[in-house]
Amino acid sequence: MSKPVDLGNQISLIDLYDLGLPQRTGSYVIQAEELTIIETSASPSVPYLLEGLQDLGLKPEDVHHIIVTHIHLDHAGGVGLLLESCPNATVYVHPRGKRHLIDPSKLIKGAQAVYGDRFDELFDPIVPVPEERLVAKDDGDTLDIGFERRLTFYDSPGHAKHHFSIHDSLSNGIFTGDTIGVFYPQVKGVDFVLPSTSPNQFDPDAMLASLQKIEDLDVDTIFFGHFGKSDLPDLVYQQIREWLPKFVEEGEKVLTSHKDSDMNTQTRVLIDRLNQMVMSYLDEQQLDRNDLVNQLLKMDMDVCAMGLIDYLHKKVRSV
Repeated sequence: MSKPVDLGNQISLIDLYDLGLPQRTGSYVIQAEELTIIETSASPSVPYLLEGLQDLGLKPEDVHHIIVTHIHLDHAGGVGLLLESCPNATVYVHPRGKRHLIDPSKLIKGAQAVYGDRFDELFDPIVPVPEERLVAKDDGDTLDIGFERRLTFYDSPGHAKHHFSIHDSLSNGIFTGDTIGVFYPQVKGVDFVLPSTSPNQFDPDAMLASLQKIEDLDVDTIFFGHFGKSDLPDLVYQQIREWLPKFVEEGEKVLTSHKDSDMNTQTRVLIDRLNQMVMSYLDEQQLDRNDLVNQLLKMDMDVCAMGLIDYLHKKVRSV
């Protein structure tokens, strides 16, 4: 297991080995006067999070605040289990996600439908969060966690409707979850970012509007749920604006060329096309990528393709 990484400004990154993979999903620990954790991943990641706290010389009972950017299981699935070790902590969630943390039955059912026999291995247990320990944060709400250190919450849909991003006044950084993409630190030579278009609330227009909202904050650093930070926010914005329409366009081509096929077939075709497009780009740019990069990209393109096909079918039905 890797040790927590000091990112400066009293922020440490703990690798949660989500899905059993390194550098997949991270938890951020802000060592302010009121100890704060952002993101928990799924329950199998909680032991890594607790061990990371121990490595930092911190105790779970000292945690005041646990924040999840959204309720997808790779970000919030473990929050109920973690809370059992953090008796003095309060959980903060988007208003649209609060009821699903209180009663995670729909989250469980949805994940079981997608992951089948692997559900227990990847996500179990999903523990309900007591309502009295939950606080919903609306757009513009704040949370003071230390002397002259304030977190501000911004509604940031596009990846999901139950998503907010959190600005940290001390670092002038923002924790964006999946709203403006996935960061691949394993790709050497550039801060490489791709959009995350997973089902079933993906909306490219909302994603670009959220990106603009974040850009207008003029932050110095972006802290991604997957995985790590970038100190080149302008490059991040540029890449999302370039890749997002390409992803959507590729999905539209598949729907046109395979209009008589079912959604599963269309998704499989789009997965292959997205993989080919991204891998070709990396090769053309002569960017180094290892087996882990290939594995992570394949997993992400699978999910992105599902979200794109779902979105485009909804779009057709709405016309």
